[in-house]
Amino acid sequence: MAPFFVLNQFLDYLSTEKRFSEHTVTAYQNDLKQFFEFSEIDDLLKLAEINHQLIRLWLVGMIDAGLSNKTVNRKLSSLRSFVKWCQKNAYLNQNPFKKVVAPKISKRLPVFVKESELEYAKVDDYFSDDFKGLRNLLIIELFYQTGIRLSELINIKISDIQNHSIKVLGKRNKERVIPISNKLSQKIQEYINLRENLNSGEQNLFIRENGKKIYEKLVYRIINIYLSSHTNLEKRSPHVLRHTFATHMMNNGVGLEVLKNLLGHADLTATQVYTHNSFSQLTNIYSQAHPRGQKK
Repeated sequence: MAPFFVLNQFLDYLSTEKRFSEHTVTAYQNDLKQFFEFSEIDDLLKLAEINHQLIRLWLVGMIDAGLSNKTVNRKLSSLRSFVKWCQKNAYLNQNPFKKVVAPKISKRLPVFVKESELEYAKVDDYFSDDFKGLRNLLIIELFYQTGIRLSELINIKISDIQNHSIKVLGKRNKERVIPISNKLSQKIQEYINLRENLNSGEQNLFIRENGKKIYEKLVYRIINIYLSSHTNLEKRSPHVLRHTFATHMMNNGVGLEVLKNLLGHADLTATQVYTHNSFSQLTNIYSQAHPRGQKK
């Protein structure tokens, strides 16, 4: 049994059990193939001999090649997940990562869109009233109004939509229900009415004009085109709108615990990054409102 058979088993596990997106699974695949090639692993015996010295050599090689610490850490994370899975499935007897220290990375604040650049009138006027235009409008609005992930949006089913809420299936198959506004609920119903004209048997909410399910690259393109025309941001992805949702919620007084539940985070650690942007907002308010803070 070749190691790539084991790798394919692991990738199937990520897709079916962990429900990772196609984009994420491909990233894992590329990272692990690079490690296999570097380590010259071509059979199960060599796979079982993975140790901390080998991982350290790979780490140093990546840094010498000019890769950023962030990229190196992502690749190490892919390998760490694979090693953990191999231990669980008896392909490895030890955890070589116990003696591996990942390079430190500086934490960057999440990129987000200004509230003025996402005013509803601006978004609404930008898109046409036909099926495609309304679908693209809803994609923008759902990301911004709910903070859901790309994989969650793509997999929303019509049955997940209620009058004032939407049910999404997040990481580790955890369901959560997110409230939506009356206007967004009405727009979704308008879209569903237009969608029925396509006579699609697809259960997912968002489909293409041929009746088939939308895919990640199409969503990326929709977001990129809109943000390119309305902002000066260099990064223009669905995750930017997720960051924007979180930042605007924090700036308008939502507590960390509530935001954590809305975003589907496992713990508060991932949510706390948005307090930095919120503090920046508070600093501006303070400088304008307090007599000692006002700039003369």
